Amino acid sequence: MKVFVHGNPETSAIWQPIADELKEGGLSDVVLLSPPGFGSSTPPQWTATQLAYTEWLINEVERLGEPADIVGHDWGAGHVYGALARRPDLFSSWAADCGGLLHTNYVWHDAAQAWQTPGVGEESVGLLTHMDKADLAGVLEGLGMNQSIAGDVSMHVNQEMGRCILALYRSAAQPAMCDLGARLASMQLPRGAVIIPTADTYAGTPEMARDIARSLYATTIELAGRGHWWMIEDPATAARQLIEFWGATT
Repeated sequence: MKVFVHGNPETSAIWQPIADELKEGGLSDVVLLSPPGFGSSTPPQWTATQLAYTEWLINEVERLGEPADIVGHDWGAGHVYGALARRPDLFSSWAADCGGLLHTNYVWHDAAQAWQTPGVGEESVGLLTHMDKADLAGVLEGLGMNQSIAGDVSMHVNQEMGRCILALYRSAAQPAMCDLGARLASMQLPRGAVIIPTADTYAGTPEMARDIARSLYATTIELAGRGHWWMIEDPATAARQLIEFWGATT
């Protein structure tokens, strides 16, 4: 079973191009999970912390009933790393981008630092959640989503997503992420791959991601010249490399 988890501000629509490629390649057991607040509803009294999302992902994979080949992107990658640190037995393999988040030298990007700052974060998220949907879709398209996916994502950006953004990023202020990286480096993990889109500017440098891959005894899937939304930009290449990685695990 191939399980995909997305991040912020996103919905499972970002995975549709790669899911289509995988289906053409003969893989139909694909599950797209949407974290609470990011394309799916939040449970009552949802705290939206890093730990809450880790527990959510563990529960979702347990519910599926078999070890998963998990793929994470953006905060979806963060949730994968968190779940691996708690329940590595749930995964037959893992592949995740944003490996640089776990590096001792990682500094959160400017938007994240704004969200982590009281007052500034509320103002910044308010601008995002109150933006005209068509305008927001245009911004997302300019950042790398295609028109259809940007339109889908923009319709799910609301005040509850904003609340989840603030709680999640504030719970993950450094040294939370580099501490998670250190824990993972001390563990025996399932076979893994750090996905490195070399033009992604949100999660540290490609060399930082390579350092993390080495520390976790993982391979790398390098997507030269691809940006943050590599699964939209070049789904055929990404799907092919994932299939090759999964094939090497058997």
